[in-house]
Amino acid sequence: MKRLIERSRSVGEVLRWVTQNPGKVSASHYPIALHKLGQLLQQGLAAGGRESRGPGQVLEQPEFQTLCQAIIGGCAKFDNFSIVNCLYAAAALGLPGESPLVRVLEEESRSRLGRFNQKDVSMVFSSEANNKALEAIFSSQLFYENRQERFIRSMAEWLPRKAENLTPYTMALIAKYVARHRLREPRLLDTIANFLLKRGEQLDSKVIQKLVFPFSRMNYRPSNHSELFPKLEAILEQKAGSSPLATVNILMSMFQLSHFPQSVLHQVFSPAFITNVMSSPYALIVRRYLSLLDAAVELEFRDYSGPRLDPRYRVLMFEHALTADEANRKYSYKGLVAEALRQLVGEECYRQDEVLPPGYCTDFLLWINRSGTVLPLSRVPAASKAPPAHAAPSPAAISLRSSACGDATLCPRRVVLSVNDKWHYCQNSDILVGSRAMRDRHLRLLGYCLVQLPYTELEKVSGIEEAKHYLRQKL
Repeated sequence: MKRLIERSRSVGEVLRWVTQNPGKVSASHYPIALHKLGQLLQQGLAAGGRESRGPGQVLEQPEFQTLCQAIIGGCAKFDNFSIVNCLYAAAALGLPGESPLVRVLEEESRSRLGRFNQKDVSMVFSSEANNKALEAIFSSQLFYENRQERFIRSMAEWLPRKAENLTPYTMALIAKYVARHRLREPRLLDTIANFLLKRGEQLDSKVIQKLVFPFSRMNYRPSNHSELFPKLEAILEQKAGSSPLATVNILMSMFQLSHFPQSVLHQVFSPAFITNVMSSPYALIVRRYLSLLDAAVELEFRDYSGPRLDPRYRVLMFEHALTADEANRKYSYKGLVAEALRQLVGEECYRQDEVLPPGYCTDFLLWINRSGTVLPLSRVPAASKAPPAHAAPSPAAISLRSSACGDATLCPRRVVLSVNDKWHYCQNSDILVGSRAMRDRHLRLLGYCLVQLPYTELEKVSGIEEAKHYLRQKL
């Protein structure tokens, strides 16, 4: 039957083979028939011959209706492959979304999403254009937790074309997927940015924060940022108080991209805003974010002259390692580095998992003198051990600190060893995610010397002896 369908030379011939031999037609034959019909219609349209009728006229034929009813009646028993291919072929054939065949196939596909593999889901998405179907797909936990390179490349092609017809909720789900998998794909990110630029005024702050997050997560300034960022500032000025947590989240994203909206800062550091958030259920998390924003203003936005966060509200942004680092501990190179460092310099010469103001967790903190010797903590002056203030030390301050020390060997540099595992980078990239990049900027501005240990180098290290040699070279 498959060969007979594939060798058919006209729409009528395909329909006759399928409708007049029901006993010999299996589930796998229906998508083949739909695909063949699509090919013949395309050939007919190109040639301007008898087959140049289009799907609308094919729908009117009794034989085609019989074919559709056979698929509708039996699709519940079809395997996943046949369901997906029927839907894909129906879309390629140009059948309208409201046709009974497409509706039934979409409903059956949505009910099976949890059992579909990534290729099946990709084909379903390519076949459907309505928001309800997209929401179902991107809400699927199986789909959300998995990533497939082929699908991502495909998504970068079709998302710009479909974005205009998507709802904010659907686009927010797509943004969540992009952020979850750290996809630094300019076409995807720019599409989200263009959607945000066009629809921003109609969106509430909670949706905007979801659409903005992928940019900071991927440390990516969208191509329209010169228009988008001022627009976001204007929107935040109007809506800052309506959803304080969302406002602070959006500000954090913009700060990670080194953009500092002064007028919005005036609002979030105002007594009215602070009083509002301190009496809310999410007071602690907002205090953490505001504390980090305040430190960032001190370090990176020296021209700011507006209100600042009252010192009594300042807290550490994080008190321990990030959740992602804890969850991925068994995949981290941190354990290898810790053991190599212990053997190389001794446990008395470093601190592990030290949290430094304004709340950044460091992997390893060491003090190294001018001659390159790692110092035991007992030999480090108390003034050097004390965490630095928010303000970045000026060159003058550094030189004064050095000259005030009688013994140059006791004026150590604070060195942070940073184990950058795979999840600290954007996918398939050597670019650190935005939060990690901002952490590194701030630690340098606070006077720390950062030594990066990227996973691409660590994965080439074999055993403790090689790890010790690698660390010796780095230090």
